[in-house]
Amino acid sequence: MMFRISNILVGLLNCCTLLIGIVAITTSIFFHFSGVATECQRVVQNPLLILGLVIFILSFLGFVGACFRLNSFIYLYLFFMLLIIIGLIFFTVFTLLVTNRGVGYAVSGHGHKEYRLADFTHWLQRYVLNTNHWDKIRSCIVDARICHILEDDTHQKTSFEYYIKNMSPLQSGCCKPPLYCGFIYKNSTFWEIPKSGPLVPDSDCTTWGNHEEKLCYNCKSCKVGVLDNIRKEWRYLAIFNSSVLIFIILIYCIGCCAIKRHEHSKLNYIKYRGQP
Repeated sequence: MMFRISNILVGLLNCCTLLIGIVAITTSIFFHFSGVATECQRVVQNPLLILGLVIFILSFLGFVGACFRLNSFIYLYLFFMLLIIIGLIFFTVFTLLVTNRGVGYAVSGHGHKEYRLADFTHWLQRYVLNTNHWDKIRSCIVDARICHILEDDTHQKTSFEYYIKNMSPLQSGCCKPPLYCGFIYKNSTFWEIPKSGPLVPDSDCTTWGNHEEKLCYNCKSCKVGVLDNIRKEWRYLAIFNSSVLIFIILIYCIGCCAIKRHEHSKLNYIKYRGQP
């Protein structure tokens, strides 16, 4: 009875993950052939395809092994599951280590924090500031239209203080020049440069442009905003990975139980057939 229940559970769970794998593969293929995929979508295209194939193959092994009681498939399934469990443990620990900084400091009177590159781990800085990575990240930021969201908010057009206080670190870094530049606020994406020039001779002040495709997307402050966003997202990812890890360990235990019951049933059958 326990053997049947274990097999049914393994079969049902892998049937669900099999569908997830198919959806991931289909989405990746759609991005590839649709011709309308954005640069940001093309970035996730190949990883999504690889992830979908891994989930599909693994789920197929578990589903067929459980439904047709094929020990060889179950053993392969459990072996790959063990590798995934070990990989998830290492990846979760790694994400916690590379995101263990990022304190920031409050900007007096403006209700939000600003960050410096030194607030983040060296590995995370190298990853984001790499030219190839940054070009793709910048493209994703532009596609996400995070600055246009601010432009659509009618309140911030009439209140500078409201505008500043309700910005995320990513918007603060990418959608406006640093406040120390001394630029004059006109609206969400237009700042007037004083005739005397920026108050501080900082590269971010000269990098800023009022054009919607430029703004401060190449500023250090924008890169710092991205670092802060990645730090937060990876923290959430670590929590999600922990939940997935518990779920996978549960499936692994059920799979071990199923194959153990199957082996036990085979031994009993052999003993029974061997009796005179």
